[in-house]
Amino acid sequence: MSQSYEVIFENNRKWVESKIAQDPEFFHELSKTQNPDYLYIGCSDSRATAEEIMGAKPGEVFVHRNIANVVNTLDMSSTAVIQYAVEHLKVKHIVVCGHYNCGGVKAAMTPQDLGLLNPWLRNIRDVYRLHQAELDSIEDEGKRYDRLVELNVQEQCINVIKMACVQERYITDEYPIVHGWVFDLRTGKIIDLDIDFEQILKDIQKIYNLTSSDWVMSRKTH
Repeated sequence: MSQSYEVIFENNRKWVESKIAQDPEFFHELSKTQNPDYLYIGCSDSRATAEEIMGAKPGEVFVHRNIANVVNTLDMSSTAVIQYAVEHLKVKHIVVCGHYNCGGVKAAMTPQDLGLLNPWLRNIRDVYRLHQAELDSIEDEGKRYDRLVELNVQEQCINVIKMACVQERYITDEYPIVHGWVFDLRTGKIIDLDIDFEQILKDIQKIYNLTSSDWVMSRKTH
């Protein structure tokens, strides 16, 4: 085995020792259950890890990652994670977090046949199509990439909100609330895109309401 591979296990040994030194019961308690308030849907990029950028501890964040933080309702992986987090873990917040300098977003803006990646990246190309006028008006290529990253997060948040499990739980608990973030690799800061969760619910209700209810429009009046 290469030295770079073996160092992982050495790092793990040191991590275990440090945790036990701080709290001898740490792993005993960790093994019992998880009760996270957050579901984090992020990019698989190795530079943008959820727990580290959030300053979160083990057990505090349920995480799903894929190329360019896409939520495709035909993707059983992401939809299963969301449903489990919403119905069983009872998370209060769902965060879709993109990041600037995202390779997936850049690839989606490149007129190139990328083989098996084509159908996945088509989700992002569809975001470009929806917002083409705005994006094409941005002359600076770097800023155009950044804006597509933001718009991709916005559209993936909408895809989360379309899901029946999210709508139904919100009726009874007023949770989960969906948030859109971007992690700026250049500064290390998380940017909240201030996704207006309730307004999006109202805007899409006529088409995407899966609850046979007028709850979105009337909830605040009861």
